[in-house]
Amino acid sequence: MAKVPVYNMEGNAVGEIELKDEIFGVEINEHLVHMAVVQQLANDRQGTQQAKTRGDVSGGGKKPWRQKGTGHARQGSIRAPQWKGGGVVFAPTPRDYSFKLNKKEKRAALKGALTSRVADGKFFVVDDLSLDEIKTKKFQAVLDAFKLNKALVVLDELDQNVILSARNIPDVKTAQVNTINVYDILKYDSLMITESAVRAIEEVYA
Repeated sequence: MAKVPVYNMEGNAVGEIELKDEIFGVEINEHLVHMAVVQQLANDRQGTQQAKTRGDVSGGGKKPWRQKGTGHARQGSIRAPQWKGGGVVFAPTPRDYSFKLNKKEKRAALKGALTSRVADGKFFVVDDLSLDEIKTKKFQAVLDAFKLNKALVVLDELDQNVILSARNIPDVKTAQVNTINVYDILKYDSLMITESAVRAIEEVYA
């Protein structure tokens, strides 16, 4: 089992914690990690682009003139694409970009992302992360103690003081154990996590 230091909010080491190898020391499958990121980005797409085809444009139910004898080219509708006000050829329509990954694949990708943060030395465990009031300045002081600029902060419980204090800091995001994902872990340069959150992750994903 890998051991990493445990820090207090002032950035001082106060102990060590053993990380389970089956979660924080797995072999990283880059393909699964990539697919997990692609899946999340695809699932976030709204796919709401739309233009009207000739079947969606109102009007045009009658032939503009008879088929033969007018000297004009034959026409069936004034809403055909070549007409002003007509429909668009091969118009984009709303679509669903999402796709599914198997549960085991999602878990393997998440474990790989967590392992990469531990291996790169960007995994910071804090014994306790709590504030007595909502104060951005106090939370910024915690980040400054660790010299972190772009960080994902993982909490075990929903702590409104910490969440609201971190909300206005650019490039900082808070998450709970049940909401962490591969994309956020890789997007932010560092991962700050409470000791209780580490144990909760080991319990959920073991």
